[in-house]
Amino acid sequence: MSIASSEPSVPAVADQPAHGPWLSVVIPVFDEEQNLPDLYRRLDAVLTTVSESAEIVFVNDGSRDGSGGLIEKIQQADPRVTLIELAYNSGQHAAVLAGFEMSRGNIVVTLDADLQNPPEEIPKLLDKIHDGYDVVGGIRQRRKDSIGRKALAVLVRACSKGETDYGCMLRAYRREVVQRVLQCRDRSPFIPALATVLTRHVIDVPVAHEGRHFGRSRYSTLRLMRLGFDWLTGFSTLPIQLVTLFGVMTTLAGLAFGAGLFLRLLPVDHGLRAVFVIFAILTILLGGVFVAVGVVGEYVARISIEVRGRPLYVIESVRRAPPGARS
Repeated sequence: MSIASSEPSVPAVADQPAHGPWLSVVIPVFDEEQNLPDLYRRLDAVLTTVSESAEIVFVNDGSRDGSGGLIEKIQQADPRVTLIELAYNSGQHAAVLAGFEMSRGNIVVTLDADLQNPPEEIPKLLDKIHDGYDVVGGIRQRRKDSIGRKALAVLVRACSKGETDYGCMLRAYRREVVQRVLQCRDRSPFIPALATVLTRHVIDVPVAHEGRHFGRSRYSTLRLMRLGFDWLTGFSTLPIQLVTLFGVMTTLAGLAFGAGLFLRLLPVDHGLRAVFVIFAILTILLGGVFVAVGVVGEYVARISIEVRGRPLYVIESVRRAPPGARS
């Protein structure tokens, strides 16, 4: 499998920041009481090997089981643990944003609480961070998911023209990218895709994927479809462009068919010629309708882009000649 990448031109951050931990692991939690003990045990083992300066940020997204109480017990025994309690169930991406806001690390890693993304894969992401990348995404290998989830992933990859696995929560971000994400005004941001838009230093690495040990996925087929539409409408204009293309091709086909009838290049019975002329006219009109829909859709897409308020550009650094330098 090819790995999509963009070569970095900036150095990696230092392992030990001046303030706060170097690494933050943000974990959204919703009814994962049975998975939390094993998750914490495995994550603790990983963190002891990758960084002496780390924090674990659990975001309790309105859990109805004992997840919150269990995290409190973990926090009492481990000062690295931060517990964020959301007032109500806000959804995975909103929980991640809350974790982003409260995290303090120079590097932020997101991780699911269901253990389908093994914590042991985190060092792979951090290796690329040390190489200078701003965003490192995981590409799940031999996925233990339903056919519906795999089909959605194939659709997203086809529309994004790349190998990026936007559905994989196991990802690493530099603090600068996290701040850019937080500054965007998107109401339903697709965080992995949004982060890749806000920097050019992005790479994906293959990571392992496991089946669920306990519980079941909170993403029903309907929620998966909504998530797919969130990505499609938020980060791609390909569907509306395909509508426009289909309209143009239909119009051209109608014109070609009509021209063939007018020039008598098509072997059509004289009694049926009027019927075919009407068919050609209807084809041209149908194509025109699709083109009009496509044009209107382009305007709507531009309005949507303006409403989101994403920055037109982000200045990463400015280099000027020192004072007194000769011109």
